[in-house]
Amino acid sequence: QVQLVESGGGLVQAGGSLRLSCVASGRTFSSYAMGWFRQTPEKEREFVASISRTGQVTYYADSVKGRFIIFRDNAKNTVYLQMNSLKPEDSALYFCATGPSLTAQAMSTMEPRSDGLSSWGQGTQVTVSS
Repeated sequence: QVQLVESGGGLVQAGGSLRLSCVASGRTFSSYAMGWFRQTPEKEREFVASISRTGQVTYYADSVKGRFIIFRDNAKNTVYLQMNSLKPEDSALYFCATGPSLTAQAMSTMEPRSDGLSSWGQGTQVTVSS
């Protein structure tokens, strides 16, 4: 199982930017598609973005398309989420996640609480002030 650790969250004004990082343990990072998800106390955990093993294919939730960019560096075992033009409604606890044999496309449509997403980080808080 892959161990994941997120960082980079914080407090930012609306319109600002943040970059989240997720570092994975182990030497098989490049064999996993990766996803970012977010959750608030008022809403169920939701998909944000996903990326294929090679980084060539990406998927985004409609709410973040055009503002967020997911990318990865397999040499550093790290996946990133660049968040631009942030809005107060982007405030949430952000998680990275993965699971064996999942594709980036599957992550974009599956239920986030599915057993297929077997590895989760502890989350990093993003707060956007208006």
